[in-house]
Amino acid sequence: MVGEDGFHFLDALEDPDAPQEARELPVIATLRRTWQRHYDRTVAERAGAAGGSAHHVRFKTNRELPPAAEGIESPYDAEARYRHKRDTQWTGSMVHVSETCEPTSPHLLTHVHTTPATVHEAQCTIPIQQALIEKEMPPREHFVDAAYISSALLVHSRDEQGITLRGPTRPSQGWQTQVEGAYTVEQFTVDWDQQQVRCPQGHLSVAWWKHGGGQGSRPIIVAFDKHICGTCPVRPCCTRAKHTGRRLRLPPQDQYEALAAAQTWSASEEGQQLYKRRAGVEGTLSQGVRAFGLRRTRYWGVAKTHLQHVAIAAAINIDRIVAWLDERPRAMTRISRFAALAPANAGNSGEAAA
Repeated sequence: MVGEDGFHFLDALEDPDAPQEARELPVIATLRRTWQRHYDRTVAERAGAAGGSAHHVRFKTNRELPPAAEGIESPYDAEARYRHKRDTQWTGSMVHVSETCEPTSPHLLTHVHTTPATVHEAQCTIPIQQALIEKEMPPREHFVDAAYISSALLVHSRDEQGITLRGPTRPSQGWQTQVEGAYTVEQFTVDWDQQQVRCPQGHLSVAWWKHGGGQGSRPIIVAFDKHICGTCPVRPCCTRAKHTGRRLRLPPQDQYEALAAAQTWSASEEGQQLYKRRAGVEGTLSQGVRAFGLRRTRYWGVAKTHLQHVAIAAAINIDRIVAWLDERPRAMTRISRFAALAPANAGNSGEAAA
């Protein structure tokens, strides 16, 4: 019914007697694009003596919709986009928060970065770091979530920004990462000088080439002999290819080595202890949502939404400075009522997810 009403209104604007200036309003163009994205209208012939035709309007299924980044989700806000992340679904934008994490000083927000919801976190790492550099507040070490890290970003952050990117790396792609005992890329030994790779069974690769054309950093494809792989006793743990041997896709050497170093640091005891500092930003997001309305925008458009985010960040900083001057300690991780009932000698850490 909503779709029919919208088409009826748009059809009326196409009438020769309709005001020309009304057809050219930006809000009408937005409405037209929104209806084209979400509704399908077909013409059906009428039966009976009256004859003629009628329009049939239906709401498109999710599979019929174009990618979220390309379509308008709301006629009221042309920049709002749909996003699905784990168990959360929303239409709007995303905010990325940066804060200091020195243990002996108040944790203050230094930058907020607002984007449409469809912009991936990895696309925000460089702009955030560049903004911190321009503010003359670049961190020596930048603790981020896995979504903000890639092999290319590790190298760019180190070489171009002078910042060490810290955090867990995203797992390599492929079914092998999901099967216990399967051979992942990390279990192969790479000889960059000889341009060869040795598999966990001791066999050497037979081909090495750069994938794709053009300039810039291109991934490297490594292939193993199909006859050797075909008779290998652990083939089911390595590849499912029927007509070729195992193939690997490697980043360029500098990216590969930076990724390996990041994984080693993340798995070390020192890395795990230092990375705990990042937990504070999760508390910041919770504070922003619960106390300052961070998750609900009051305005339309990314620019005005960003202004709201800046105001919220300033309010959080004022709250934290006052708490620091009053010598109020930071709140501890909330202990659930169920965990509080556990006996002290049961080995329970007494911590729950914030």
